[in-house]
Order: sequence, then C-alpha cells, then structure tokens
Amino acid sequence: MALGLLLALFPACVDDQVVFRDHPHFEDPESAAQGFLGYSDWESGRTVCGSCHVGREARWSHTAHAGAWATLAATGSPPTFCEGCHTVSERGNPVEGPAGWVATGNPRYYDVQCEACHGPGFDHVTVPDAPGNQPLATLSLGENVDQGCAACHSGVHRPFAEEWASSRHGDMNPFPQGREGCVACHEGKGALRAWGVKSVFSPNDEAETLGITCAVCHDPHDGGNRGQLRFPIDVPSVDQNLCMMCHSQRGEPPPVAGRGPHAPEGPLLLGTAGWWPPNLEFSPGDILGTHGSEANPSLCAGCHVVGRDMEDPATGDFAFRATGHTFEALPCVDGNGIPTGERDCGLTDRSFEGCTQCHSAAGARSALIVATDRIDDLVQTIAPMLAQIPEEEFANPDRFTTADGSLFNLELAEFPGSAVHNPFLIEALLTASIRQIEVEYGVSRPSSAVSLERQLTGP
Repeated sequence: MALGLLLALFPACVDDQVVFRDHPHFEDPESAAQGFLGYSDWESGRTVCGSCHVGREARWSHTAHAGAWATLAATGSPPTFCEGCHTVSERGNPVEGPAGWVATGNPRYYDVQCEACHGPGFDHVTVPDAPGNQPLATLSLGENVDQGCAACHSGVHRPFAEEWASSRHGDMNPFPQGREGCVACHEGKGALRAWGVKSVFSPNDEAETLGITCAVCHDPHDGGNRGQLRFPIDVPSVDQNLCMMCHSQRGEPPPVAGRGPHAPEGPLLLGTAGWWPPNLEFSPGDILGTHGSEANPSLCAGCHVVGRDMEDPATGDFAFRATGHTFEALPCVDGNGIPTGERDCGLTDRSFEGCTQCHSAAGARSALIVATDRIDDLVQTIAPMLAQIPEEEFANPDRFTTADGSLFNLELAEFPGSAVHNPFLIEALLTASIRQIEVEYGVSRPSSAVSLERQLTGP
C-alpha cells in the first residue's frame, strides 16, 4: 500500500525524468584515426569530450563550428579538399599524415569538434591525470599556417591569418616591453587576464610574447556573440564594446597634465573625447557623426572589419576575398584592389570599398579630404597661439590649465584617423579651445584664421 502511494505521488521518478544513466563514453577509435575520438553519437551531437566537459560542449553546440559539416553539405557538391576543415582531422593538429575524418571517413568526425583545436583525446580519456595527457589548445599564431586556427582560416578564399599577420594586432614590434601597464592591450595573454578569461592554453604560450591572436578576440567555445567574439561589437560603451575595451585608454585628458591622447578612438566615435572648454555648448555624446550612431550599428567593426570579394579586372573571375582582418578601414591595395599590408600609402592607393555600404567610394574620399582640410586649418590656427602661452601654464603639477587642455585637443586632432572617427567633435573642440585661449590668455589668433572661424561657426 505504501509503495503504491509513493509511485502515485512520484511517477516521473520511475518514468521519463531519468537523472542518471550509465553508458560507455566512447568506442575505441580506428588506428588510422590517430587517437581522435570525435562524437560518441554524431546524430545527437554528443561528443566524447562532452561526457565530462558538459558546459563547454553546451556552449560550443551553438557555434558555427558545431554545424560545419552541414554548412559544407549545403553548398551542393563541395570539393573533397574542403572536408578536412569541416571535420576533425589532422588540420591544425600535431599529427603526421591523415587522421580523423580524412583517414577513416567515419561520421563520428563530422564538424569542428573539441579535438580539432585541442588535438587527439584518446590518451587523455584513458589516463586523464597523467602528465602530458591533457590536450591544451594553442593561443599563439604565427607565420606557420599549419597550426591552430590558421590551418583552416587562411588561403585565397579565407585569408584571415595572413591579413592578421600583416596587421598591428599581429605585429609585436611596437610592443612596449617591460611596461606592465601596457600588457593588458598589447599582449595576448595580458588581454585575456584583464578581461577575466580563465581559459588555460598550451604551456608553450607562456614562454612567448604573443600578439592579439584569434583566440583573444574570438571565443572558440561560445557563439553568444556574432563571429564567436568574446564581447559584443554593437554596444556603444567603452567598457563593453570589444574594440573599445582597448581603444579608449586615454581619450580624455588624464589627471596628470602633459600626457597626450592614447588609443582615443572609442571616446572619439561616441562623442565624449577631448578636453571640453567652458565655452563649448554641447553635451557629451551630442556631437556624433554617422560612424558613431545607429546608422553604423557595428561601430568600429563597421568600417575596420569589412569583408569583400574582388574580381580579376581582365576576366571578371573571382580573384581574392578580403576578410577585413588587416583592421584597416582604408587599406593600402595593389592595382587589383588586394590589400598589401602597407600602412603609409597615399589616399589614391587606398581602397574606399569598405565605405560603400553607406557611401560611394568617391564620396567617402571627398568627405575625408574636406574634413582633413578643415581640421588642418584649425590646427594651423591653434598651434602658434599655444606657442605664445607661458611655459609655466603647461604640465603644472598643481593644476590643469586651459593650455594643457588645448594642447591635448591639438594632439587629438593630429591623432591618426581623427578626421574620420569624429571630425565634428574635433572641429568643435579646437574652435572652443581657440576662443578660450583668447579670453584667458589674451592671445590673438593669426589674422588668416578669422575668416575661417566665420566659415565654421557663422558671424
């Protein structure tokens, strides 16, 4: 009687809500697979690794990697050579010769699973705690396109690794060695620590000074943000936007005068940068160009990470796909429009194709020339005025002066890209600084600048 009552009260416990069911975690892989385990059940998407790393698998299941085989199959009749990058195979792994899917053709190796980045897992699951049996993915990325992400994300159709290598993210030459305060944005492991990322990577990475590699910005396990980014790119906040978390270090003057702008792009774009003189009649955030508004929802990435296909000008056939991972909004290109990796070319040797989602290429080029000229005119006005201010007004440890703020605004105006990020704010800051210098120090602007002032602000 008592047992019947219990069954009546708790039928789910003995029926459809099974809390635990033991089962073999995997079948031994074929010898040709070289230790790759793959799926324990490929139809349900349950990986062998996920038997223990449940949370990782759950997040990974929402990424493009988890559907890589279906994506390839949906293209129709893809070439066989594509399969190695849409499965668990030797691609990007420290094994010799064919492995995983390429060696066996077994569906258990469909998709870009855990082992595609971490390497074969058989030894680990056999003796989990043995030293050296814990496969860790690499954070590094270099000239060798056979390692890690680069093994698949490279080549004419997907040159992510090659473009990254030519970018400032991949160039460690400017890295300020020995300056601990710079590590959080200039070095890969330092950036992850600053962001609170707890992932453990290959021990070899600890001995290297790394650039801002793929796995710094992209989370291999999580598809919550577009492109598997660690943080969103569409949030107008210097504390939450992936790009601005580093590109906003000194957009406003620091408490100690004498230090100019450093990575001010985020605050510039959002209209909050610079020193705001008392006579500036705008509220923070009100001075925005379309680059920092809802018209450009991807903000920094809307201009700096733009992919496009290029055709052979003679035949019209596909020639190259730019991925936008040089991170140059106006990249230097060759005669066929292919990015060269150079950084100091003139406007005529730059591509404005990334602007064509909102402007014509010619219109964008003209707008940049006009904005640059207007700002240059104001720079030529304020620079000689600052030269007439007594030296003791600059970098005084006891106070921050109009001279300090105006100099900061001048340096902000001369910062690369300011004429694009927010020319309206730059003009307003310089114009207000010029007026404040006149009022506070009695320094007159050059006579040639008076007519310019009328053009910019009216009588």
